Amino acid sequence: MSSTSTPARGRPARLDPVRTVETALDLLDQSGLEALTMRRLADAMGVQAGALYRYFATKQDLLTAMAERMLAGLAESDGEATDGDWCEQLAALAHAMRAALLAHRDGARVFAGTHSTGANTLRFADRLVGVLRDAGFTDEEAARALFAVVNLTVGHTLEEQAARQPESGAPAAPEVLRAAVTAGSYPHLSATLPTLTSTDFTPHFEFGLGLVTEGLRVRRG
Repeated sequence: MSSTSTPARGRPARLDPVRTVETALDLLDQSGLEALTMRRLADAMGVQAGALYRYFATKQDLLTAMAERMLAGLAESDGEATDGDWCEQLAALAHAMRAALLAHRDGARVFAGTHSTGANTLRFADRLVGVLRDAGFTDEEAARALFAVVNLTVGHTLEEQAARQPESGAPAAPEVLRAAVTAGSYPHLSATLPTLTSTDFTPHFEFGLGLVTEGLRVRRG
């Protein structure tokens, strides 16, 4: 990660888009998305806030670049995605995406609000669609399956990070749910409460992903 220290007095700040995005990701990890402002980013880089707009016209443009950076190397580095049948390859890519989003505080929130068309994002999407087309799905089916897998991954990770990082002083989401269910008459929710309030999110994700991949397998058959 890039350093967020201010340049030495008398020396001009070195500003470029790559360093700007890396510094923004550092600040995201330190304080979360709500605290990430263009002014705070400029202060961390030792420049005037207006200088950032040379590369990012809006904060949304910055967030899109951050989302793109989070997926760097994802399509190439996940060796498991090249092994096994198409279902296993699909699952490996989804797990790799989840891990990339979890690697940064509020990573899923950043990604969910953007529509990156950068090379990292497109290579990952192309890899996933390629797995499906090679498996015999039509172009339309492969495209819709891409949406299904990505939406599941981002949505799940969004909820996972929200549950793991509640607002300061707020009770954790599982405890809120537990209290609400036990205070009322919800026999079916009470019976499944241990799973509903589990903070081991990987089995939740694998179950949902399994429904998608098995559904696709049935559709292909």
